[in-house]
Amino acid sequence: MSALAHMIESRGVPSVAIGLVRPHLEATRAPRSLFVPFQLGRPLGEPGDAAFQRRVLLHALGLLERRDGPVILEDFAEDAPNERDTPGWQPPFALPAPPPSAGLPAALAAAIAHLGPWWDRAQARFGRTTVGLCGLPPEAWPGYAAPFLDGALPAAPSAFSPALTLRYLADDLKAFCMEAVQAEGPAASSRQINAWFWNATAAGRMLLALRRVAQASEEKGLQTIARFLVPVPWLPADHQ
Repeated sequence: MSALAHMIESRGVPSVAIGLVRPHLEATRAPRSLFVPFQLGRPLGEPGDAAFQRRVLLHALGLLERRDGPVILEDFAEDAPNERDTPGWQPPFALPAPPPSAGLPAALAAAIAHLGPWWDRAQARFGRTTVGLCGLPPEAWPGYAAPFLDGALPAAPSAFSPALTLRYLADDLKAFCMEAVQAEGPAASSRQINAWFWNATAAGRMLLALRRVAQASEEKGLQTIARFLVPVPWLPADHQ
């Protein structure tokens, strides 16, 4: 984002960057940037809080009026309002228990087959999906990911490298499961949804296993994408 801000400014258009990682803003030195201490992925704060989001945007746009540059980096003074857990929330379905002898790819395939109809309901409910980055349909994900667990690099289905395809597959898998679990019932907090995904699903276990393999790989691409597979707050102690 800061690199884009530099490019826009070079063409004579003033810009403001909003960032969630302060060291990145310090290193990239955008002409104007606002650091916000919020959850990653939520640069304006919690969903649905229009008044708070407006305050963030107005603060950022206010930097356009400043004349004390050439580089302005300011901290937003407020924390985002805490998202509250929904009391008693449970997924609207129970995932099937895989056979004791089933490996991770088989367990993931069974979970995806079970979640497919719920994902369809979620798309009907919300009118959108963020799944579709890796270029593979959900039923193909376990087969593509499995060779990585054995140290192999399968052929990528598109112009992406195998490692980048795996990174996008991980993003698709998280979105697929987290959308499906919101297909019916009351809204859960992001913490509740993440706790379910990382603690109770074959998808979460698969991504943790892939992260371990990617970290240990001699393939530079896999080493690079390892840190994108699992958010740090959801890493078990033996993965940190």
